[in-house]
Amino acid sequence: MKITGAEAIIRALEAENVDIVFGYPGAAISPFYDALLDSGIRHILTRNEQGAAHAANGYARVTGKAGVCVATSGPGATNLITGIANAYMDSVPIIAITGQVRSDMIGTDAFQEADITGATAPFSKHNYLVKKAGELPRIIKEAFHIATTGRPGPVVIDIPVDIQNAVIDFRYPGHIDIKGYKPTIKGHPGQERKAAAAIHAAKRPVICAGGGLITADASGEMVELAERRNIPVVTTLMGIGSIPSDHPLHFGMVGTHGSPTANYVLHHADLVMILGARVGDRAMGAASSLAKKAKIIHIDIDPAEIGKNIDVAVPVVGDLKHVLRDLLELVEAGGSAEWLETAADVRRRNSRKARTDTGYVDPKHLLSILSDYLPGDAILTTEVGQNQIWAANHYRVRKPKTFITSGGLGTMGYGLPSAIGAKIGKPGSTVVVISGDGSFQMSMQELGTMKQYDIDVKIILLNNRRLGMVRELQLTRHGGRYSQVFLDSNPDFVALAAAYGFRGERISSDAQVAEALERMTAHQGPYILECMVDPEEPTL
Repeated sequence: MKITGAEAIIRALEAENVDIVFGYPGAAISPFYDALLDSGIRHILTRNEQGAAHAANGYARVTGKAGVCVATSGPGATNLITGIANAYMDSVPIIAITGQVRSDMIGTDAFQEADITGATAPFSKHNYLVKKAGELPRIIKEAFHIATTGRPGPVVIDIPVDIQNAVIDFRYPGHIDIKGYKPTIKGHPGQERKAAAAIHAAKRPVICAGGGLITADASGEMVELAERRNIPVVTTLMGIGSIPSDHPLHFGMVGTHGSPTANYVLHHADLVMILGARVGDRAMGAASSLAKKAKIIHIDIDPAEIGKNIDVAVPVVGDLKHVLRDLLELVEAGGSAEWLETAADVRRRNSRKARTDTGYVDPKHLLSILSDYLPGDAILTTEVGQNQIWAANHYRVRKPKTFITSGGLGTMGYGLPSAIGAKIGKPGSTVVVISGDGSFQMSMQELGTMKQYDIDVKIILLNNRRLGMVRELQLTRHGGRYSQVFLDSNPDFVALAAAYGFRGERISSDAQVAEALERMTAHQGPYILECMVDPEEPTL
């Protein structure tokens, strides 16, 4: 079948069951957009290419499928970079398709030329510069395979405009075999037996659940193992949702911005099972000191992560769902009731005390009751900053893939476009984004995307008229010498919502929270609930 390269891209996407792409057109990708008109693939025109990458990310996080984003060459491609790096750090499968100048013009500093494959090489799982149109079907098949298998991640396909216009004989591969790329799925039986023996011998075990558990759909197996041995479970930021927040074995998020209870449990354990986490500095801090006090079992599909940041006694490489199923065959019921009671007692002592109304909205109070107003499958996305930490520590997450945030890269401006992608991926679910006034202004142009496509996302905007997390850092590290953290001239966010035809309201006290949440959740359509927060309110 003779078709153009652009048509081949569309056919390949259809063969991969892609039904939605997020993007922004331009000259170097115009043949693709022309071919798209004859396809059933739905395109969402975001207001910025970075928004397209984040929307693809949110879509991938809630569906488990690869999200697809598209941009033109030069500035269009470079605007995708933050979203690609964000997906790489959080192991999210996205396919980024970029247009490029004509093949014979590459390297001449042509109009809107940028070396996107060179730029993204350090933080993409793989990337391609397509040099022959006939290679397009194979490359696209490989890209989806690489992005979605093993440890997921972003793959970039850079396609010169002449390659898109060239005519090829299209045959899409039914199977792909990439030499040297064979992710390990099954764990080593000997290492699994060592892990089971260590679990049986431990007096104070703890499970540290990372985002890899959710990616592997292994949350059920993890919870079953924890219940069988009465093991306390703490999570990383990306692991939130792997166990229900109100489960008796759940003790919160670890790390510099985690809960005191979770950090106590982690640092008083004699065995730590790290499941699908990369032992980042914000989660583990001084990992070397933890390894000196506890035996470490680290299970991950990426062998490069095991032993990278912490000394490991029992490494197991493999897919978490397979490895945990094997462990459940080896591990007997039991465990220490005394250790569990100690952890529960610490949790009771650290339980939050009620506070009096101060004339502001207490974000911790609001987030602690928000789940009471949302259905069990509601999806919460967050921006980055204090809003993210308040949500991570106080919102009650009930299911995997319902807490969507930027973990490794910590990208402000992520929350709103990722919520758009999440809503498109799960149209039957309620989607709420928790935002700060600083981070919201990094992507608020995506309100236009919501309006154009009638995307029902609720926005809770925590407005403290500050870059709150940076202000806290300047307070603790620089003696309160505040520099460039004041946002006292914010726009009227409720009026901004009205300009797009959206409902909204502003509240300034805890007494208004319950009724405002009822109005927001009952409303059909987008809604902005602006909550005035004390500028001095800390994250912890």
